Amino acid sequence: MYKIIKVVPLENYRLNLSFDDGTTGVIDLSNLAGHGVFALWNDYAEFRDVKIGATGEIIWSDQIDICPDSLYLKITGKTPEDIFPALNKELMHA
Repeated sequence: MYKIIKVVPLENYRLNLSFDDGTTGVIDLSNLAGHGVFALWNDYAEFRDVKIGATGEIIWSDQIDICPDSLYLKITGKTPEDIFPALNKELMHA
């Protein structure tokens, strides 16, 4: 699992993220804004109040958290199988 070590909010619901392996990139979360729990971001000051949680995820107060692995995949263009090789193993059934 990758951890986010730095987050900088940008304009238009984007975040500049740095991960513990040295990977950096910008993620666009504008497609989430205003939907479901992300209605919190209707007040843009709430979006800008992003923080890093205890396990390297990004959080907004106690209402929203986003897994660092999903953000890492989007930034790098990798697949889950690239990051978690065990997913490539063939399952055996009894």
